Amino acid sequence: MSQGNSAVESESKQNDDTIDFGYKQVKKEEKVELVADVFNSVAQKYDIMNDLMSFGIHRIWKRFTIDASGARKGQKILDLAGGTGDLASKFSQIVGERGQVVLADINHSMLNVGKEKLNNKGIIGNINYVQANAEALPFPDNHFDLITIAFGLRNVTDKSKALASMFRVLKPGGRLLVLEFSKPTTESLSKLYDFYSFYVLPQMGQVVANDSESYKYLAESIRMHPDQDTLEQMMVDVGFEQTTYHNMTGGIVALHRGFKF
Repeated sequence: MSQGNSAVESESKQNDDTIDFGYKQVKKEEKVELVADVFNSVAQKYDIMNDLMSFGIHRIWKRFTIDASGARKGQKILDLAGGTGDLASKFSQIVGERGQVVLADINHSMLNVGKEKLNNKGIIGNINYVQANAEALPFPDNHFDLITIAFGLRNVTDKSKALASMFRVLKPGGRLLVLEFSKPTTESLSKLYDFYSFYVLPQMGQVVANDSESYKYLAESIRMHPDQDTLEQMMVDVGFEQTTYHNMTGGIVALHRGFKF
């Protein structure tokens, strides 16, 4: 099963009124609510499942993202689709009291879990929490020095519109980092990853979160997401320059980077 081909095939099957939700086609206006249902279901077990699903490797992927961010004291940073705040908590420490971090998520349940988690860690003062749709960000033009979106872009209905919205609110000289599941670089790894995603992962979701269907959707959404080169071109198309991507864990995850000049 080729993830990149699946995304291309999906594009050819869509019309102006429908979009993929996993392997299903749904009306565009329905996808936001369907995705919300998934994350409302998994929010409380999200961190536990992340550790189990990735064998803890997601922490290395996020650490690499932090290291690639160029974040500095005093900056304004948007952690979009920030979920339970793994990136936002690190950025809060980096930017210091003169900086600002906005943890934004479209899902109220995830945002609440993230806020509670960071408050319990004593991370307060320079973090704001905003419920926001990536396609229409409620921030001024040229506002943020850095925007990150980790494992969230594939759930957005109109990815190009979201990327354009991120470009708008980014300052000239700022950078966007997109950390997302992508396409494995070898056929053998792809087959192993498919087996794990479609057979092991839903069973794990059922045992830990009492929800196999949400994790089946998550596996399907990864396969429908654009591959590395396609996503890079989408970033270029909305105005990002000096775009690059770095594969991790054999391409299972890729970190995309682009600048606004």
